[in-house]
Amino acid sequence: MRNKIIQQLVKIRQRLNQSIQLQFQNRNFQRLKFVNILLLIAIVIIFTSIGANSRTAPPTYQTSWVGNTFGGGEKWVQNNIQAMYVASDGTVYTNSIWDEAGREAGIYKDGNVIGKLSDTHGWSRVGGQAVTANSKYIYIAMHQGFVDRKDQDYPSKGTNWYCVRRYDLSGKSAPFTEGRGWDKSMLIVSNQSAVTGLATRGNELYVSDAAANRLRVYNTETMKELRSFSVARPGGITVDKQGNLWIIQRKNGSNAAKIGHYSPVGKQLPQEITQIVEPSAIAVAPQDRLLVAENGPRQQVLIYQIKNQPVQVGTLGSQGGVYGGVPGEVKDLKLYGLTGVGADSTGNIYVNSNGFNNSGTDLRKFSSSGKLLWKLMGLMFVDNADTDPKSDGVNLFTKQEEFWMDYSQPAGKKWTYKAYTLNPFKYPQDPRLHTSPDATWVRRIQGKPFIFLTDMYESFLQIYRFNPKTDGKIAIPAGMFVGTRPGGEKSVQGNWPPQQPDKGEWIWRDRNNNGKFDQGEYDSSEDYPYIGGWWVDTKGDVWKTVRTKEGIRHYPLQGLDTHGNPIYTYSSMQKQKTPSLFTDLRRIEYLPTTDTMYLSGFTVDHPAVGDDTKVVGSEIVRFDNWSQGNRTPRWRIVVPHDTTGKREVSTASMSIAGDYVFAVTVKTAEVYIYNAKTGALVKNLKPGPEVAHESGWIDIPYGIRAFRRSNGEYLVFLEENAKAKVIVYRLKL
Repeated sequence: MRNKIIQQLVKIRQRLNQSIQLQFQNRNFQRLKFVNILLLIAIVIIFTSIGANSRTAPPTYQTSWVGNTFGGGEKWVQNNIQAMYVASDGTVYTNSIWDEAGREAGIYKDGNVIGKLSDTHGWSRVGGQAVTANSKYIYIAMHQGFVDRKDQDYPSKGTNWYCVRRYDLSGKSAPFTEGRGWDKSMLIVSNQSAVTGLATRGNELYVSDAAANRLRVYNTETMKELRSFSVARPGGITVDKQGNLWIIQRKNGSNAAKIGHYSPVGKQLPQEITQIVEPSAIAVAPQDRLLVAENGPRQQVLIYQIKNQPVQVGTLGSQGGVYGGVPGEVKDLKLYGLTGVGADSTGNIYVNSNGFNNSGTDLRKFSSSGKLLWKLMGLMFVDNADTDPKSDGVNLFTKQEEFWMDYSQPAGKKWTYKAYTLNPFKYPQDPRLHTSPDATWVRRIQGKPFIFLTDMYESFLQIYRFNPKTDGKIAIPAGMFVGTRPGGEKSVQGNWPPQQPDKGEWIWRDRNNNGKFDQGEYDSSEDYPYIGGWWVDTKGDVWKTVRTKEGIRHYPLQGLDTHGNPIYTYSSMQKQKTPSLFTDLRRIEYLPTTDTMYLSGFTVDHPAVGDDTKVVGSEIVRFDNWSQGNRTPRWRIVVPHDTTGKREVSTASMSIAGDYVFAVTVKTAEVYIYNAKTGALVKNLKPGPEVAHESGWIDIPYGIRAFRRSNGEYLVFLEENAKAKVIVYRLKL
């Protein structure tokens, strides 16, 4: 309404200006001069009032988020934790290889974010797999790669430093006399492989050097090596109150995992723990207890009494973890993908679940009796959400998680984590364990829910089904499309999946219902290798674009097999020509209920500058009556795109819902909303104060998803990679 009033006033002003010009030529102008001045003053007052109101008007949309305990700014939970140390006062120190916003190493306490260690990100630096602390310093494993700076201390080209880096307790680096690196805070342990364990006692720092099969001991102040001794496959370390070391010795080939016991000078002690499958973390606890994170099928923390010979005296967590009871259902005591364990001086136990293939952070504190006291979550990394259409926007899925929404709750409190949908023990060939999918479509086919996933480079489309009777909340591998690889090689490099064709592309379907890629389950073909986009329409048909003149592939759904897997074949595939206005076809969204096709790409009128393979292109175009052969556009929208080659401006993703077309830019994460009937720009969305007015880049092809609810409200889901969440906009249009 305000826009219409402004437009009308602009017209009035233009007419008034014309009238004034005529009055200058009128001999009676002096008599009319006073009236004209009053009119001009009135118009200025009106426009000033409107401008003030527009600046102070409340936003017409709400910003919320899913997947992180906190909304952003200086407070967010890192996107995964690969190592953890708990101090006696309950301060939790963490470490990981990568956090998009730079919290590779975080500090948490009492269910809150306290801080992070500085300078773990950028300049060829990343975090690592070990962390410890004493009363003065924090020590983390980290990696420093080559940087072309002759004036500072960096490794030479082709060389890597696997280091221990020292910090003070506030998170600032703490240099030492013989320290290496640009700030002299790094201790180089190896040039071969990562540091895998850290612990301290008194003035000694214990370091696992897995590449050398040695345990190295350094002075905590001077950081000089004091001694070393042989330990096979050393990993996590903890020190008991007698000063002796308990060291995880990782499994390797035929060598089973175990936990060894050593004196500080390297004497192997007779006590050891062997009845364990996948020990991933270790810590001492009060009353001569040892905590071991068992990341095998048990998915529990095993509790040992170690005063004499180690004896298991208890567990924390449900047997089987998240896969016990209703498989996949998230409960307080159901753990999954354990990467960290620790205890404070009062016996509270802290556990981090990281899922599998680095799903995300789920850090929990339990009382000594096993009651959940708090939890912190940072579940998202390179991900976006979509809703089950049957749920009217309430039931959301990401690539590995399921959430339920309560839109009556305040921002950031609307979501509840309901299920973890990946089971590596029952389905070890699940593509999510071997690839990096990043965007979800949820579809109902013959009334049944399915999830479809693709990746940052659109090299595949994965298909998952559900069977609550046999698998609870787990998404079961059902099918997969892959594209043709340039050069005539296997489409997927490496040893996975087994039995795949030697060249070309293929469609896999789980014909024998075991979730494995078996011989006889592939349908193969060859095609142009460069894919522009994927789409799954509401009927379950799959669409693909390749960046060529005959660039549209339509795979009509052939039904569901006896196991409930969708059937697609190359023999039923239909090729369709790219409309001539496109020079490089990218995204595709076909709406079968209205026979409307939306295509995007670079065009003859707005060609590409360079070759950014992940963006939408320069235009989004609507075609009506597509199946009847119409190729005349109803409208063409020129979206923000790169015209300089510097990639400062580009559109990452598009999504059509209801009466609107939604698009989002890469670097600013600004949402553009267009009228689907006319192509006219309607509105822009930017992150609100609920998320500190910030977002990371949209760097996946399907970083935006839109959905119209039955009440007319629109939900817009947006990848927010920086602070480990998905942004959710709610608005009425």
